[in-house]
Amino acid sequence: MSKRLVARFLESTVREGTLSVRFADGDERTFGKSADGFPDIAIAFTDAKVPRDILLDPRIGAGEAFMDGRLVIERGGIMELVQLLRSNKPWERGGILRAPRLAQRLKNRAAFAIESVNNRIGSRRNVSHHYDIGNALYRLMLDPEHMQYSCAYWPEGVTTLGKAQEAKLAHIAAKLALADGQNVLDIGCGWGGMAIYLASKFDVRVTGITLSQEQLALARERAVSAGVADRVTFDLVDYRDVPARGQRFDRIVSVGMFEHVGRPQFETFFRCCANLLADDGVMLLHTIGRFGGPGTTDAFTRKYIFPGGYIPALSETLAASEKSRLIHSDIETLRLHYARTLRAWYANCEANRDAIIAMYDERFYRMWTFYLAGATAAFEWGSMGNYQIQYVRSRHAIPVTRSYIAGAEASLRPI
Repeated sequence: MSKRLVARFLESTVREGTLSVRFADGDERTFGKSADGFPDIAIAFTDAKVPRDILLDPRIGAGEAFMDGRLVIERGGIMELVQLLRSNKPWERGGILRAPRLAQRLKNRAAFAIESVNNRIGSRRNVSHHYDIGNALYRLMLDPEHMQYSCAYWPEGVTTLGKAQEAKLAHIAAKLALADGQNVLDIGCGWGGMAIYLASKFDVRVTGITLSQEQLALARERAVSAGVADRVTFDLVDYRDVPARGQRFDRIVSVGMFEHVGRPQFETFFRCCANLLADDGVMLLHTIGRFGGPGTTDAFTRKYIFPGGYIPALSETLAASEKSRLIHSDIETLRLHYARTLRAWYANCEANRDAIIAMYDERFYRMWTFYLAGATAAFEWGSMGNYQIQYVRSRHAIPVTRSYIAGAEASLRPI
């Protein structure tokens, strides 16, 4: 029964490009037809339970089968397989929209609700799950110049990951409208790339906060190497504990951290930011977001990648920030920049396959590349994008037109 249902699903899904499937009983079927721009993939199921597992929960069933070597890709790679499936049903497609199965929807919502509370203890544990697996992995995957684990910015003419990440830093710095002598807070500072960049380009003092021990240690080392350790401070602290220190900041920046906050904590996050931001201050939030309305985090991502995380819809983000009287003074949607970034990370992982397997094992490598492939497809064909939202507490805090952004960016990065 499960074999027939999977075959029926693939027959209705794969129309352009081909997917050849060899089932455990030796039966082979090919779905779709060759088409320009669509890959031709061949896979094999090594046991009869794989179709059942995929039917029970497609994302985690396929992911775990691939990780365990029970779903074997015989032609192509995991990136191409996920691309084939997602590109045949893009989020922007027309037609009638149908709700997912009720049972699976309720199961996913229940598990998501339990995991998304994200109190202080849970936040630290969740961050450690993803970021304390070792800096060596991220050194192999990310750009060596800035170690940015977030969406790069790819203006015309930029072709390398390092240049794209520097363009992102310049783009954000321009929106912060920085002035000499200001104090900046970087919430979720990662390995220090943003803080180091700002301190290198401007006469400002930057405080970066993280919940990752691995990130903290390397960020401090990198600040010393960059010669800005006298103006950059990194702390291991929860953002919710910073307001108690009594300090306010002229500028606040947060890149790639809001996705880890958890939906129940959105209002808390923005209330903390409002209390930390000077009356004439500026804040820039860079986050992954959904093009559609609110949703849930899939089971594979919750279990293996970002426990406690949630990708917000723009409507949820703005609704939460409005309650703290933060004015969203500028909003930019980055539609395809993260897809290109993810492909660069995937290519780096492929190039360092043997080294990553030596650090962990083959199963980890499959899990990690499945995550990157799925994320890429979500940004190329699914409902994911990036938002950069600028906030102010006073409507007089920034110029009345956007021209200052382009001017500042041009001075940082010749356009």
